[in-house]
Amino acid sequence: MSAEKPIVWTIAGSDSGGGAGIQADLATMADLDCHGCSVITCVTAQNSVAVNGVEPVSEAILLAQLDTLLADLPPRAIKIGLLANQRQINLVADWLATHIAPLKTGDGLPISIILDPVMVASCGDALTGESAVQASAQRKSKPKHLDGLDFTPFAKLLTLMTPNASEFGKLVGKETASSDEMLGQASALSRHLACNLLITGGDKGSLWHSDKAEDLFICNAVAHTSPLHQHTSFRLSGERVDNPNHHGSGCTLSSAIASFLAQGLVLHDAVLLAKTYVGQGIASAKALGAGAGPLTRCGWPSGLISLPRITELTGGTQLSSSDSASGFSLLGSSLSSSAANFSRYSFPRHSFPRLSFPRLKRPIGVYPVVDNLNTLELVLAAGASTAQLRIKLEDDGHAGRKGEESKQGEGKQEEGQGAAALEAQIQGAIALGRKYDAQVFINDHWQLALKHGAFGIHLGQEDLFEADLNRIAEAGIALGVSSHGVFELALASQLNPSYLALGHIFPTPTKSMPSNPQGLSMLARMVALWKPDCPRVAIGGIDASRIERVKATNVEAVAVVRAVTQADSPGEAYKQLARTWEKAYVTQ
Repeated sequence: MSAEKPIVWTIAGSDSGGGAGIQADLATMADLDCHGCSVITCVTAQNSVAVNGVEPVSEAILLAQLDTLLADLPPRAIKIGLLANQRQINLVADWLATHIAPLKTGDGLPISIILDPVMVASCGDALTGESAVQASAQRKSKPKHLDGLDFTPFAKLLTLMTPNASEFGKLVGKETASSDEMLGQASALSRHLACNLLITGGDKGSLWHSDKAEDLFICNAVAHTSPLHQHTSFRLSGERVDNPNHHGSGCTLSSAIASFLAQGLVLHDAVLLAKTYVGQGIASAKALGAGAGPLTRCGWPSGLISLPRITELTGGTQLSSSDSASGFSLLGSSLSSSAANFSRYSFPRHSFPRLSFPRLKRPIGVYPVVDNLNTLELVLAAGASTAQLRIKLEDDGHAGRKGEESKQGEGKQEEGQGAAALEAQIQGAIALGRKYDAQVFINDHWQLALKHGAFGIHLGQEDLFEADLNRIAEAGIALGVSSHGVFELALASQLNPSYLALGHIFPTPTKSMPSNPQGLSMLARMVALWKPDCPRVAIGGIDASRIERVKATNVEAVAVVRAVTQADSPGEAYKQLARTWEKAYVTQ
């Protein structure tokens, strides 16, 4: 995360009532530590109960605003809201393609562009300056499944589009009767515009779910995100906030996502945090006039009202008919040409079961992660109450495999020898844990850990979908889970694990990571976001020089790797780290 306030633009209409439009956007950006700049597309005469006028600005002044800002205040992210007519859509898209698309952020990524296709105000009045029929007549080449204004000019320019369910129905030319109909249409629209898609269902009331606010997140390729969470779709389900004062919720959501992206968060984290931010804003909102009141700005989320449950959906996966009964089903889509490649939809694929794993017997404190039995015994003898044996095998986990066809027999023999040696080390680690009455976790090799009755198993996000979590839980074995960012932390917490690892905090050469380092400020924000019923362990590049600053974030424990394994005396190194941790100041 940047120490300077990142610049975020809002290209949207002015709400004279102050609850939505650029007024809501700028308030949100300031609330989330960004500097907001505005490009006004139209002036509206509205209050909390009605929209009495919409006046688009001239093309000349619209372009002048864009050019003037770019010359001095270039953005890290852009939120686009109300565009009054098709001419404005075309103009803004052309300008972005020419001036913004070639630009890169400091880390070499494109400028994030979030489009909230605003069509109707919260009070129910239309906001666009021309009818859907007029727009359709002007653009005869648009796909048949798009109704109303044509957003095709934004194809390949957008990071994310954020329609609510009603707006999505207008975009695809069909009012969606239920969430079951949505996945195929959403996937087709996402492919058509070449962007990620977040469809919010809060505006549909009981049509989607009586007491849940459910969103559909269609995700394509996303930088600095695990491949596991790319090219797939997620359902985000949280408790519905029962408050009629939600004016500007869509504007706030999209501008919050843009602000979080500008701060350096990945898209998945930005979406989840923005959803939380909006939920907290609605929960504390109050009416100011006769109609719905605006959201309250509560700052960076510091506690979840209700942690959204994340379920991954599938596309084009051939599963049995019983698999689709619990979620989004195959839809009989009118998008025949666009959805032809999606022969079936079923869910879940990567949905975690509702399990619970044992609580730890004692605090973790400093958590050494080692790669051999000698070092493991040294740190346990030095007083470590919790430790991890992490043995990473080469060649995709096949120890001793040669790969040359001429040495297949020799390779198989070495593989067998390597497997036997691995099993012996895991047995030895479990025995050491019992000898020193310590909480010893086995990294990755869950079958062997389960076979020999380990105290605990540590798994990465990818490993969670391969391991038999039910068997591990039934055996009463503790489970630690890795996470990289808010989204993965929320996903892992659904398992009720024994501890959650948050990383990587600093750059580290011990593992190749798709994600960027979280940094101390983001660690502190994740710790403040919610406190699950298990300790959180910071990991990644942590040594004696950083341990005090890490503890100041209020995280419950810290994992150390090189600070122990590369020390001349691992046992003494552990003792010094433990003393430093115990003496370190904790922020109240």
